Amino acid sequence: MTPPLAGMPCPPSDREDAWVAVPGRWDLYYAVVFTVVLAVIWVGTTPGHRLVAIPAMVAMVPWYVLVGRPIWIRGEGSARRGAVYIAGLFALFAAAQSQDPNAWFLAFVICPQFFHVTAPRLAMAAAIAFNTLAGLLLVYRVHSLAVAATSLAIGAAGIGFSIVYGGWVTRIIEQSRERAELIDQLEATRAELAQANHQAGMLAERQRLAGDIHDTIAQGFTSIVMLIQAAEAEIGGDRAAARRHLNLAAETARENLAEARALVAALAPAQLDGGHLDDALRRLAAQTASQLGVSGDFQVGGSPRPLDTTAEVMLLRVCQEALANVRKHARARRAWVRLSYDPATVRMEVGDDGAGFDPAVEGSGDGEVGGGYGLRGMRARVDEAGGQLTVRSKPGEGTSVCVEVPA
Repeated sequence: MTPPLAGMPCPPSDREDAWVAVPGRWDLYYAVVFTVVLAVIWVGTTPGHRLVAIPAMVAMVPWYVLVGRPIWIRGEGSARRGAVYIAGLFALFAAAQSQDPNAWFLAFVICPQFFHVTAPRLAMAAAIAFNTLAGLLLVYRVHSLAVAATSLAIGAAGIGFSIVYGGWVTRIIEQSRERAELIDQLEATRAELAQANHQAGMLAERQRLAGDIHDTIAQGFTSIVMLIQAAEAEIGGDRAAARRHLNLAAETARENLAEARALVAALAPAQLDGGHLDDALRRLAAQTASQLGVSGDFQVGGSPRPLDTTAEVMLLRVCQEALANVRKHARARRAWVRLSYDPATVRMEVGDDGAGFDPAVEGSGDGEVGGGYGLRGMRARVDEAGGQLTVRSKPGEGTSVCVEVPA
């Protein structure tokens, strides 16, 4: 006969098979069955037969603890070591079975071990050979035709059960291996995706920071340089004008410092800190008009309402960039910012009556407006917020930058 079969050996893993994960329970099962069979043989056989059967059975204990169990639990040894362990079990069992037929009950503790220490197909072959040996030893020991027929029937049943059940266990183990490989592949893919997402996030953050620095600090420095140059030109003449330029330069420097601190702290733009979008845009329009000495205009249409932070930051940055282009390129006499709140969208227009340019010509002017980072950065910001950017301009007729974003 054959008992329920255990699993084959496997190396240590974070996902061990159920039969490997509970070796203590198998040890307890082996100990109980082994003790019962030992007691039956001690009581039911003659002292002469006990002299051979009992030592053979007792020798199975250190053989299992020192050789078999390490192969099973820790994956120590090779296929050859597993075969040596099985051969030792056969020898010790044959010695006990030849003295007392009740030793056949050791099949309940010996057959599972085959599947612990070797591959399923070899373990199934060992189980068949074990039952065959047990039947032959029983016939040899009893010398009875009826016993021979009974032992052959039991052996045949055990062999048939071993084939069916062993094949089922083999399929389960193969499926477990395939699933384990699939899980490993999925984990590796997940790790690769996490790394790719991390890299993409880093790249997106770098691009965002590059845009923020370009739209705030770099533009602020440009304004400071222009104001200082204007002040230098007025030092020998109009001291009041020079002082006014220097005051504006100092104010711009302070705002740049606030922007730098906000960027470092990963906060919202300093202009939006504690205020509304329309207030921030009004200050930007007034500051640009003061720096250029031109007419500035800011208008709000509709009912102002809070927007998503991403949309507010995007509108503010686009306005900063558009006004920076007015300072650097437009040579305008008038600039304006219009913010309109519609039921489904919010629309912002930044315009001037300056020199204008041809949007179809890539890199017109000095490259900044037509093909430089400024326009590319504006488009990237607007696309990221799910909005739409339109630039209208003609040489000599000014420029209008219009952004529309879902409210």
